[in-house]
Amino acid sequence: MQAVAATSSPSLASRRRHVASWSSPPPTPSSLNRCPVAGAGAPVLPLGIRGGRMLLPSPLLWKSGAAAGKAVATAAAASPPADGGGKAAAGGISRTVQLGAMILVWYLLNIYFNIFNKLVLKSVPFPYTITTFQFASGSFFITLMWLLNLHPKPRLSLGQYAKILPLALVHTMGNVFTNMSLGKVAVSFTHTIKAMEPFFSVLLSVLFLGETPSLLVLSSLVPIVGGVVLASMTEVSFNWIGFWSAMASNLTNQSRNVFSKKLLADKEETLDDINLFSIMTVMSFLLSAPLMLSVEGIKFSPSYLQSTGVNLQELCMKAALAGTCFHFYQQVSYSLLARVSPVTHSVANCVKRVVVIVSSVLFFRTPISAINALGTGVALAGVFLYSRFKKAKPKAKTA
Repeated sequence: MQAVAATSSPSLASRRRHVASWSSPPPTPSSLNRCPVAGAGAPVLPLGIRGGRMLLPSPLLWKSGAAAGKAVATAAAASPPADGGGKAAAGGISRTVQLGAMILVWYLLNIYFNIFNKLVLKSVPFPYTITTFQFASGSFFITLMWLLNLHPKPRLSLGQYAKILPLALVHTMGNVFTNMSLGKVAVSFTHTIKAMEPFFSVLLSVLFLGETPSLLVLSSLVPIVGGVVLASMTEVSFNWIGFWSAMASNLTNQSRNVFSKKLLADKEETLDDINLFSIMTVMSFLLSAPLMLSVEGIKFSPSYLQSTGVNLQELCMKAALAGTCFHFYQQVSYSLLARVSPVTHSVANCVKRVVVIVSSVLFFRTPISAINALGTGVALAGVFLYSRFKKAKPKAKTA
């Protein structure tokens, strides 16, 4: 009996020591060498738990457990919540729908502006008067925007207004020339000629901004110029005044864009693009009003309109719609440009020109020949290539 007791006593003491070691914190690295490791001659002790027996913890298990814990924590931090992916996808769909709606509104406003503007110019062929009326409509909506605090009002010095004045002057003449062209030739032909805007943009950027176009950009100008020449040779409504007016509008509008870019690039000028466009519109109205009076006089008098047999109420309605569409399609264009990349905006603008040409041909039943359609298509394809090549970044050279 004493021998049995003596034999069981060390076993009981050893069991208590091991139980105590399980309840204590994990051993330090210095003590790991003194701990028995299962499979290395350490005893397997019955601990009285379900399953019968348990191996002693190994230092490898502590290290791997710590690494696994860190891996789990890292994965949990890196992976978004289960509902986060769904919210991101829903946000992407919502943004796509919003941009699609804005582009659709932009196209529709352009279509209605060109149609109503052409109808007004056919009734009263006075481009200066029509331009002044359109700037007056824009100035009304801009003033309303500032009064209702829909956009922050600009706070500019006299020096800043002096810098914007030349922009307003070319903006005025650009719209006058566009209306002169629309009054003389078909809407589709005016927009075909205006497809040459990239040519003037490259030319003016080289002269005033010191930018050097890439070979791809220069190559895209070839189909643009060739397509416009081909379309002009076969245009039924061709008129030299209408042709050169559209070319002059290209020059003035691109001059405005280049100088606007230069002004907005000046960090000292605290002016956003919407306020810059708004101030240019108001200034253009103030410049076009005396120009209208000196060139065309007051042509919207009731006596004159009655002598021409024009329905005054219908004419005023069409002019008001044209002026409203004129202002808001430019506002939507600026808002869209703030939400997408310049390349996306250029491509959308190229598609817009196609939509305007096709819709005007269908509405006014403009006769076009196969060669004329081919020239227009080639020019628009060149505009598309230009918009893609213009913002293409050169690939970085690998060592």
